[in-house]
Amino acid sequence: MKNILQKLFTYKTLDRSTAREVLINIGRGIYNEHEITSFMTVYLMRSITIEELQGFRDALMELCVPVDLDRKDTIDIVGTGGDGKNTFNISTLACFIVAGAGQPVAKHGNYGATSISGSSNVMEQLGYKFSNDNDKLKREIEAAGITFMHAPLFHPALKAVAPIRKNLGVRTFFNMLGPMVNPADPAYQLVGVYSQEMGRIYNYLLQASGKPFTIIHSLDGYDEISLTNDTKVITQNGEKIMTPEQLGKRLVLEQDIRGGDTPEAAAQIFRRIIKGEGTWAQNAVVLANASMALHCTGKYKNYETAYLAAVDSLETGKALNTLNKLIELQ
Repeated sequence: MKNILQKLFTYKTLDRSTAREVLINIGRGIYNEHEITSFMTVYLMRSITIEELQGFRDALMELCVPVDLDRKDTIDIVGTGGDGKNTFNISTLACFIVAGAGQPVAKHGNYGATSISGSSNVMEQLGYKFSNDNDKLKREIEAAGITFMHAPLFHPALKAVAPIRKNLGVRTFFNMLGPMVNPADPAYQLVGVYSQEMGRIYNYLLQASGKPFTIIHSLDGYDEISLTNDTKVITQNGEKIMTPEQLGKRLVLEQDIRGGDTPEAAAQIFRRIIKGEGTWAQNAVVLANASMALHCTGKYKNYETAYLAAVDSLETGKALNTLNKLIELQ
C-alpha cells in the first residue's frame, strides 16, 4: 500500500488492473485500517477516474457472493447517497411501488454511511432478515415480486470498510460503487447521482453495459428526483432536463421530504407513506421516482402511462401488499 499511496500523493492515477488489485487486497484484509483510511481520503481530495472506478468494480464483482434469481427482467432503484440531504427513504419506497405494479425488483442496499437511515436500516426496522441464501432470495422475488440484498453480505470489501466509512461520515468512492455492483445483475437500472460529473461517469459506464438505464440528478444536488428543482435525466438514448411539474405534477419544498432523525423515525415515515397516509409532497416524490423506474424498462408507452401505474400501485394498496408479503416470508 505504501507504494500505491506515494503514487497517489504525487497526483498520479491508477490503471484499471492496479485499482482492481488494491480493492481485492482490501477485501482480503491485507491492509490495516490506517492504510485503508489514507487510501479512501485521496479520493475525497480529487476526482476518481473512469479506469479506477472500473477496476474497483471489477474487484467487487470478482469477490462477491454470486446471486442467480433465475429471471432476466429485474430492476434496481438506487442512489449513490452522499448528497447530504437526509431525505426519507425515497428509493426504497419506490422499489415497493414498482414491485406492486408488477415489475420484479432486485434491490441492493446498505446501511447509511453519510445519512441517518440507508435502505438496510429501514428494511431492518420493517422486520426484514438479511441473508445471502440464494434460495431465500428467489422465494421472495417469486412470491412478493421483490428481494433485498444487504451489500456487506455479498461484498467482503464493503464489510471491511464499513466502520471506516461510518467514522469518516462523508461521501467516499464507495458511494459511487454501490449502484454498479448489484450481485443479481439486474436487467434495468434507475441510478440517482449527487453531481453532474458523476452523471457523466455513470453514463459512460452504463452505456458500455449495453443494458437499458436511466440516470437522474436533481439540479439542486439530490441523488434522486426531489421535485424541489429541475432534474437531469440521462438514458441510453440521450439526456434532457425535466421539470417538477412534468415529473410529479408539482414543486415541493426541501423541508417536505426530510427524513427522520433516527432509523426508527425513518421506518415510521416509510410505513405511513406505503399505507397511503403520506403527505402530498412525500407521495409526489415517491411516485415520480417509481414512475421513472417503470418507464426505464421500456414496458410503458410513455412516462405518463408509467406514472398512472405507480399511482395505482400506491393508492390501491398493491405496494403495501408487496411489503407485507415480503415480511411474512422472513
